[in-house]
Amino acid sequence: QVQLVESGGGLVQAGGSLRLSCAASGRTFSVGAMGWFRQAPGNEREFVAVFNRAYISTVYADVVKGRFTISSDTEKNTVYLQMNSLQPEDTAVYYCAAGPGISYRQQAYPYWGQGTQVTVSS
Repeated sequence: QVQLVESGGGLVQAGGSLRLSCAASGRTFSVGAMGWFRQAPGNEREFVAVFNRAYISTVYADVVKGRFTISSDTEKNTVYLQMNSLQPEDTAVYYCAAGPGISYRQQAYPYWGQGTQVTVSS
């Protein structure tokens, strides 16, 4: 099993920044990729970004490209999501996910964090 604990959510004004963190523990050797999804009220959970630990590569959803940056500290088994130029439409619960490899699909990630709320006011 892999446990994921997120932190760093909060309330920010439009145009502001936040950094989310996700610390993994347990059988982390089985994790090939760590990423972020988000779910706004009334919406489906959607892919945001993912970091591939083996190839040190990243993939972003088009709606966050150029504004969000995903990075990883391998020694700490932690992945970060730096979010800049936040807009009200970025308001959602952000979930950290871990799995064997990169995918846009939620089903590809067996491990999930509890979620952290990000609220962007206009």
